[in-house]
Amino acid sequence: MASKYSVSLDKVIEEENFETIYLPRDAKELAIASQEVNRPGLILTGYDNHFDNTRVQFLGLSEMDYVNDSIKSGKISDVERFVSQKPPVIIVTRNMDVPDELIELSKKYEVPLLRSSESTSAIMASLIYYLGTQLAERVTRHGVLVEVYGEGILIIGDSGVGKSETAIELIKRGHRLIADDAVEIRKASSKTLVGSAPDNIRHFVELRGVGIINARRIFGMGSVKLTEKINMVVQLEPWDSTKVYDRLGLEDEKKTYNIMGIELPLTEVPVKPGRNLAVIIECAAMNNRQQKMGYNAAKELLHSLGMDDDEYKPNSKEIDIWKNY
Repeated sequence: MASKYSVSLDKVIEEENFETIYLPRDAKELAIASQEVNRPGLILTGYDNHFDNTRVQFLGLSEMDYVNDSIKSGKISDVERFVSQKPPVIIVTRNMDVPDELIELSKKYEVPLLRSSESTSAIMASLIYYLGTQLAERVTRHGVLVEVYGEGILIIGDSGVGKSETAIELIKRGHRLIADDAVEIRKASSKTLVGSAPDNIRHFVELRGVGIINARRIFGMGSVKLTEKINMVVQLEPWDSTKVYDRLGLEDEKKTYNIMGIELPLTEVPVKPGRNLAVIIECAAMNNRQQKMGYNAAKELLHSLGMDDDEYKPNSKEIDIWKNY
């Protein structure tokens, strides 16, 4: 799948520990723009319909046997047909010997040629995951991303509501910061969002009245993390006495927050003096994990009262009481 983003070849080489056989120019100037990879068995045998030359090409044991046999039998045109398509990079696996003829063809058509010691399936899986993350659709959202008890919590809200202060309190309680102020969110799959901080502001937190601090320097390496899957969203908002906030947490009352077509559980937390937001977010994280595992405390409470959750509807008197609570 083509992507509007790209990743430089030098980063791929460093990430997967590839050996360089041939590069037409500096690896920083070469790029990969497709998340998908391919084993070019069909085009080597002459069938080149639907061949996608934007994909990384892997030569495993079968492909290299065919290449070597073609060279020995004088059918190097089969190999040249493949290389002439100019894929972004050709990777030979299992540390197999690379014939001089293949190296010469790579030089002729200026196609990068790399080698890996890993098995074909293993290195393909690893590279697919890496490219899927690096080339994923992405957006940047104003907020704070923290890891709380293994759950990725995206904290959003108006400027000055207390997002950064809450993040600092969570860090002091042993949790980890991923990003403050600007959160870069990538759509790693149709169900998964991964958040990180832009490189130039990573680990920095803005505290009004104090200024910019470096969380890693102050709280140590254990207080920060580079990336984290986003499991839920917590929206901080000033307390509104006219608004009825969720008091039970039943499934039909749960709200969601949409990011790039993925619905995430949303918890609205009203902010007013005396509320410990860090503790509330800790409870929200643990409760979200329990609900994913099939347990709902509100349902258990209603069941113990002899009620079904679909039978419970708050009346106007209850709503008035909740507003004034």
